[in-house]
Amino acid sequence: MRLVIVTGMSGAGKSTTMKMLEDMGFFCVDNLPVPLLPNLVDFSNEFYQNVEKVAVGVDVRSGKAIADLMPVAKAFREQGGDLSILFLDASDEVLVKRYKETRRNHPLAMNERVEMAIAEERSQLRMLREQADYIIDTSHLLTRELKTELQNIFMNQEDYKNLYVTILSFGFKYGIPSDSDMVMDVRFLPNPYYVEELRPKTGNDKEIRDYVLGCEEAQVFLDKMEDLIDFLIPNYISEGKNQLVISIGCTGGKHRSVTLANEIYKRLSENKTYGLKIEHRDIAKDAIRGK
Repeated sequence: MRLVIVTGMSGAGKSTTMKMLEDMGFFCVDNLPVPLLPNLVDFSNEFYQNVEKVAVGVDVRSGKAIADLMPVAKAFREQGGDLSILFLDASDEVLVKRYKETRRNHPLAMNERVEMAIAEERSQLRMLREQADYIIDTSHLLTRELKTELQNIFMNQEDYKNLYVTILSFGFKYGIPSDSDMVMDVRFLPNPYYVEELRPKTGNDKEIRDYVLGCEEAQVFLDKMEDLIDFLIPNYISEGKNQLVISIGCTGGKHRSVTLANEIYKRLSENKTYGLKIEHRDIAKDAIRGK
């Protein structure tokens, strides 16, 4: 029997994850008291021999008993059981925003501010996060992207490295993305904005792509950028980083940055050891302002 412990920060998407795992054929039990976990395993083996995959939701509501989870997991593995711990995380800012939007109470909030409750929860769950087999940061994941990550881990049996890379184009005149880990300035390249027939188009159009990539400096930049990313990512993975945002900026975020972000994304897409997505933050802002 394969047993998956689903845990993590409240508000990071545990309930959604449990529903997705159920759709993938897991027998799911949420908020199970930790001391009952061995009983659930024994019960499943004795009365439900056809159950091959079980997912159990465990979170901070278990109180002090959550400290007993690792000894229980160790005992299960020593008996030959296939057990994995999936930890769902998100940034403090995102968690606060989600609680304010849903108007739900954090399980540790009591009369404290939600920020204080999140800090206390992180402290209580630190051990589980360190021992987790998989960590998914849902701060910037769409529901379908979370589903894809879960399928990669639990259905496709792909080698998952706990890192999700976002390639993000932006315009400097709208501000540098606050969640950037790396920021690259491509304003040194010729600007299609000053070519009248190219100005209305974007970096997703062939004309802009040909114009930008026709510059020798653009090709050199892409080669050096690819080498840098290939060097950094294995080191980020070994250090336990689970989110990497690479921001590519030009003046307005419509032409050069979009083109180069697309090219970097294309070059990295062949690597299957980490999740990858692309976003163009400011691509339509000039059009919106023109209305």
